[in-house]
Amino acid sequence: MTSRFVSTLKIWACAGVHLLTASGAVFGLFALMAASDSQWEIAFAWLGVALVVDGIDGPLARALDIKKTLPRFSGEDLDHVVDYLTYVTVPAYMVVTSPVAPEGLRLPLAALIMLSSLYHFSDKESKTAEGYFVGFPAIWNAVILYCFVLGLDQAIAAGVIAVCVVFTFIPLCWVHPVRVRRLRLLTLGVALAWGAAAISAMVHGFPGTIGERIVFVGAAVYLIAVGISGRRRSASPSDTSKLATQSGA
Repeated sequence: MTSRFVSTLKIWACAGVHLLTASGAVFGLFALMAASDSQWEIAFAWLGVALVVDGIDGPLARALDIKKTLPRFSGEDLDHVVDYLTYVTVPAYMVVTSPVAPEGLRLPLAALIMLSSLYHFSDKESKTAEGYFVGFPAIWNAVILYCFVLGLDQAIAAGVIAVCVVFTFIPLCWVHPVRVRRLRLLTLGVALAWGAAAISAMVHGFPGTIGERIVFVGAAVYLIAVGISGRRRSASPSDTSKLATQSGA
């Protein structure tokens, strides 16, 4: 009886983790609604909530051995659907509806964001065995947030977006702040400082203060440098597929 109760409890706990992952889609919807009203700070705040959910659901899933408990449902597939909404679709919508880029380039840039991201999401070799991303990892929520916080000129913002699209197809390493062991504590510290600056900017409004901009630029330089100095893709397709599978909820 006790064993059955524990088993049932674990099933419900695993279902709760899947529900937590799925809640990211709702937060993405809230972000989309805020963006449609040009409430950019609120939109990014909801994307931030979705980012937090995306950061905690995977470890919870692995701790509960969710694949064995609920083999019918793919947390990885669920995670990809939600991530495409919150990391790609909502930011692309922001590009179309905000003044971040020149008016004539907004729709083409948004289309490039969505198409290049599909390449990344479907690439089975998009991660190395060490945890690095290979090619720009479709973190468009962060890229567009940079445009707002730094108050980039429209032409410069369009150039940044275009460069990131191109880097999607170039096999350079991009660091993951948690999974890459090399300099992990320092990287986490930089990520936390970046998050604090982002929250501060959302509270008082865009563009960010000088201090917030310095943190944003410094974090970008650090993360890019760690990625460049990291190992290029060395894992076999089977290794990268295994790592990608483990990253899902």
